[in-house]
Amino acid sequence: MRFDIENTQGEWFTFFESEIMPDGEIKYLDPIEGAGKVCLRISDPESIEKIQSQTRKKVAEFVYNPKTRAMDRVIYFDQTPAQEQKERELIWNFAITDWKDLLDMKGVSIPCTLENKMKLMNVPQFARFIGRCLQLISGAKTEQADIEIKNF
Repeated sequence: MRFDIENTQGEWFTFFESEIMPDGEIKYLDPIEGAGKVCLRISDPESIEKIQSQTRKKVAEFVYNPKTRAMDRVIYFDQTPAQEQKERELIWNFAITDWKDLLDMKGVSIPCTLENKMKLMNVPQFARFIGRCLQLISGAKTEQADIEIKNF
């Protein structure tokens, strides 16, 4: 088996819509012909660690344990709301590597920038699309995915 370890750009997905059903389930529709495409990749542990090192502070302190009557060393990560926002931005910036033919409501092409990625991630339809594509890349099992595979 051969693997291309140099190509880390990601996988291309044609945009597809989704509907939220009355029972709360999400129904994913077929890709739209002529719709834009988005290139996505999943984060490897090294990339996640690099992002977290920029946005979290590791804190260690000793806390009294009444059961053992000893001081236990506790480690946790301290993060401000601004750092949380920055972490989300870095993760989405890493995951969404490029796109083609995504247009705004005026029909103007949307450039693939961090600012536009964050704006689009606030659009529920786009966020569901990205989430589903990342599930497909990672091989995450869902009942819906199993049904789609069986019906393919």
